[in-house]
Amino acid sequence: MSPAATLLEALEPIRSSPDRSAVLLDIDGTLAPIVRHADDAHVPEATRGLLIEISRRYRLVGCVSGRRASTARQIVAIGTIAYVGNHGGELLRPGATRVEVEPEVESWSARVREFARRVYTSDVQRLRIRSEDKEAIAGFHWRGAPDEEAAAAAVDEIAQRAQEEGFVVHWGRKVLEVRPPVDLHKGLGVSALLRGADIGAALYVGDDTTDLDAFQALHAMARDGDLETVLCVAVDSDEAPPELSREADLVVDGPAGVRALLEALL
Repeated sequence: MSPAATLLEALEPIRSSPDRSAVLLDIDGTLAPIVRHADDAHVPEATRGLLIEISRRYRLVGCVSGRRASTARQIVAIGTIAYVGNHGGELLRPGATRVEVEPEVESWSARVREFARRVYTSDVQRLRIRSEDKEAIAGFHWRGAPDEEAAAAAVDEIAQRAQEEGFVVHWGRKVLEVRPPVDLHKGLGVSALLRGADIGAALYVGDDTTDLDAFQALHAMARDGDLETVLCVAVDSDEAPPELSREADLVVDGPAGVRALLEALL
């Protein structure tokens, strides 16, 4: 059987009922290639065109990101789909202008920002570590730093300080996130997005550890009878965590593989 035939077979439960199916995708490393500087990320126009066509055919289409929901919308540049931001802490519904923020998460914003200001010292900046302000989450990126080893060591010190001060730390692909000590992950955002929707089948595509929470949330909804079919897709790369492929129903190769998947959905 050809790879194309295998892909079509795996997607059949989603493709056969587009009016009751949700298509959910991570952005960085999934729709958009990983880049040296996070601010340079963009969704290729060919991929964006496919996503627009999919949004016209399927009941619900959403992008699930660690970025702010409004930033995610800017990167994807499609206003008619949903965006889950800040790892589930924010929800921007299709066509909406107001971001829904989890109150408990929002209550920690000032403390997270104050911590980020204190630790983002001149020494840290000289290592070319980039700080990302997401209000309730502070990100520290070292991809592309002149001395990535030294930068990683400095970020590790920030992580230790964060934990000592009662924050939660989360490691991604050459990024540390300092988060409030509350339940916060992509699975929560996915569950909130699907809650009350007339959805029978859900597809989720992601490339990093944080996407495992979305996998688990969808499978939990299936066990509870809220979903009939779940298809979790891992996007493989040199930096992809091995557990992602182990937990996935299907594996595709990088953003190019995601684009082939989108084409198959049509």
